[in-house]
Amino acid sequence: MTALQIPISEEQILSLHAGDSVTISGIATTGRDAAHKYMVEKLIDGGDSLSESDRRLFDELKAIYRGGAIYHCGPIVRNDSGKWTIVSAGPTTSIREEVYEDRVIAAFGLRVVIGKGGMGPRTLAACRENRAVYVHAIGGAGVTTAETMVEVLDVFKKDEFGSPEAFWKVRLLNFPGIVTMDAHGKSLHEELGKGFDESLAKVLNV
Repeated sequence: MTALQIPISEEQILSLHAGDSVTISGIATTGRDAAHKYMVEKLIDGGDSLSESDRRLFDELKAIYRGGAIYHCGPIVRNDSGKWTIVSAGPTTSIREEVYEDRVIAAFGLRVVIGKGGMGPRTLAACRENRAVYVHAIGGAGVTTAETMVEVLDVFKKDEFGSPEAFWKVRLLNFPGIVTMDAHGKSLHEELGKGFDESLAKVLNV
């Protein structure tokens, strides 16, 4: 088990290989479909047309993500007397972000993308080129996972995107997962998919 502390260095990422178990600690955010679309189409491609509030958020996210992590998750949250807590935080299917993730990794300096189900060739190439990894979170254990999200520090775009799609800025403490796509070009999802296809072809005598 490798303990990763945000900000995570390039050397730490290169020491990891597909199949390694990790824990992640430090400040990160959640981010799903609306968040990724916004980061690419508005922030990265927005240029000089960004509003002052968008520019401030762009700077905030760059500070959080440089050497950091994003979690594909739409958490269930609770507000008690003005204080937010994460109640459940299971991973979202990551492949929905494949069209955006490579550009997000490159533009923001992400080291870790967390989700479930793996991602495709664009993200794998971005992990290799930018020294990042994809970490598979534990599906079906949202309440347990939420216990590692020990503090909600802020939330961005909740009113515009809705609570599940917002950027929840959280402090992680020993968030567990398995590296399934590494910075050396290996994807367990790709390898397992090929093995399944070959086994199925044998069964069907194709």
